[in-house]
Amino acid sequence: MATLPSDLGKSMLDDLDGRLIRFDTCILSDAMDRLGLAGATIGVRPAWKCPKIFGRAVTMKLKPAGIDRPKQHLGTAAIEAARPGEIIVIENRVRADAPGWGGLLSLAAKTKGIAGVVTDGPCRDVDECETLGFPIYANSVVPISARGRIVQESVNKEIQFAGVQVRPNDLIVADGSGVVVIPQEKVAEVIATATDLADREAEMADEIRAGKSILDVLERRGYEALTRRKDQ
Repeated sequence: MATLPSDLGKSMLDDLDGRLIRFDTCILSDAMDRLGLAGATIGVRPAWKCPKIFGRAVTMKLKPAGIDRPKQHLGTAAIEAARPGEIIVIENRVRADAPGWGGLLSLAAKTKGIAGVVTDGPCRDVDECETLGFPIYANSVVPISARGRIVQESVNKEIQFAGVQVRPNDLIVADGSGVVVIPQEKVAEVIATATDLADREAEMADEIRAGKSILDVLERRGYEALTRRKDQ
């Protein structure tokens, strides 16, 4: 796993992780916009009506199958490396018909206490995953096997996930709106910014419920400028 930043001890990072659960991916995306950070992804959605998940990243990169037969099936090393509560993050930009995750892997991950899987490629065995109650987020669903099509290239190395850099130990939050990646050394800043934005949006919501004009509320409170970077 990646080494924790020297200015953010493990106990402090664990505490910050726990505070992330109150925020959805939309407010976290807004917070990262305000901080000038890339982290919100596009196109990865729940494969079934998954619960929200959040946790540290265990990364896996896939590549096309070649002449050499792999000694391990893709996903097995990532499951072995992951700890309970972590999320397996898969870079699968190889081919649209080859899933990077399926039913037996979900069973093994669920048994180990892994929080879920997010993949920037297809998955399969969605009905089985739903029966297991194992959250999986993907950009498509196919019935085809990965065997003979794609293999595992690396585990716990830096990857590109739906256009965003992901390193082992970065923070992943996934819900019905999508997936957000928070760099591990920026967690405290993102949480502080998200808290401010959420509080201000809550005040606006209270005014709207009280019958005030949405036009007045949003203009008076500067809604358009909420996510503007401080240096702009």
